[in-house]
Amino acid sequence: MSKADVVIGCFYGDEGKGKVIDYLAMDADIAVRATGGDNAGHTIKIDGVKYAMHLIPSGILSGHTIGMIGNGVVLNPEVLLEEISNLKGHGYDVDRYLKISDKAHVILPYHPLLDMALEKNRSAKIGTTGKGIGPAYCDKYERSGLRVEDFYASDFKEKLRELTESRRALIKYYDSDNCLADQLLSFDKIYEVYAGYGEKIRPYVCDVLTCLHKALERGEKVLVEGAQATLLDIDFGSYPFVTSSNPTIGGVLTGTGLSASDIGNVYGVIKAYSSRVGEGPYVTELLDEIGDQIRELGHEYGTTTGRPRRCGWLDLVALKYAKRVNGLTALAVNHLDTIGKFDKIQVCVAYDCDGTVTEDFSTNLEFLGRAKPVYKELSGAFGDLAECRDFDMLPQAAKDYIRFIESYIGIPVKFIGTGADRRNMLVRE
Repeated sequence: MSKADVVIGCFYGDEGKGKVIDYLAMDADIAVRATGGDNAGHTIKIDGVKYAMHLIPSGILSGHTIGMIGNGVVLNPEVLLEEISNLKGHGYDVDRYLKISDKAHVILPYHPLLDMALEKNRSAKIGTTGKGIGPAYCDKYERSGLRVEDFYASDFKEKLRELTESRRALIKYYDSDNCLADQLLSFDKIYEVYAGYGEKIRPYVCDVLTCLHKALERGEKVLVEGAQATLLDIDFGSYPFVTSSNPTIGGVLTGTGLSASDIGNVYGVIKAYSSRVGEGPYVTELLDEIGDQIRELGHEYGTTTGRPRRCGWLDLVALKYAKRVNGLTALAVNHLDTIGKFDKIQVCVAYDCDGTVTEDFSTNLEFLGRAKPVYKELSGAFGDLAECRDFDMLPQAAKDYIRFIESYIGIPVKFIGTGADRRNMLVRE
């Protein structure tokens, strides 16, 4: 029996998980996505070509790794088919290497409309991407959602009709000014389009759970690709400013059918600074020219939405929390080259909340709203890291920065990103 290695984001997403996944997938047999929908994205640059992957596991870009979409994913068929077409256009044998769980839930046309109608009515906006992810998960847990296997069931048309009619009424309740709801939610049109989607994806549909366990029994290497990140977790994030699934280690298990004993290494991914998209608390956010500089130097704009990300210094208090929640065994630190452009670097080592200093993170909104970061200053000015091929080649200040993170968190930094390209990755044994 082999074990499945897992890659998980430690903060608010956009940490560069795709870069680590791309490296690990070079000798992986299977890469599987467990949670989220097309509100997430992994961006990988290969030979000058940038791939933005929203549903299909980015491990498929190795050219020999099977990409599996697990049951915990909510699937937008239109986006999926666009990704399939794009990969085929770049020469990837998707028909051979893509598998989709028959238990994954399907995003339908009313989900994005309901998503935006609900957001419109919130006095405190949560910053939804409007992709319909939340309403799709609501249907799942309300036990009325459609799963991929329902495309091929005898009662598919009846289920789809009932859902379309009830959700149209719900959208009008929350957004009475939406004059497009009837036009956009024509049942006959939806049925025609989605029945077609079902046939197009049918060759990829399988029992992912069984496939994964048989692969482990054969000793194959399985890699689980995290989406979003720890502080966006529906249970362990800064609720309600979170996503609608569990992008922590628990979601990996329920979103794939793997068991706790099947998990091997758990790699937590961070940037050498921090960022966040959307609303919600963010203790180390910099609302000044340094924050703006980090954003521009790190090209911090969302893969899915293009929204500018909020930027700040690295938060080791939150990182320790991510280690506890996920059982991290090692870290990946990306954008070391970006933060190294500053002469001095601040690192958050504690929170001061009304005069009480603590190293323990809490998702309580009142606590986070009052908490002030306690910083440790380190030297920057790392210089050009593009040609560094191993840890020993890094400037002393860069090595000190990595070792400080290791000392505080108590686990090793295994991967270090020194640039945007695939080759700009240092791996420490």
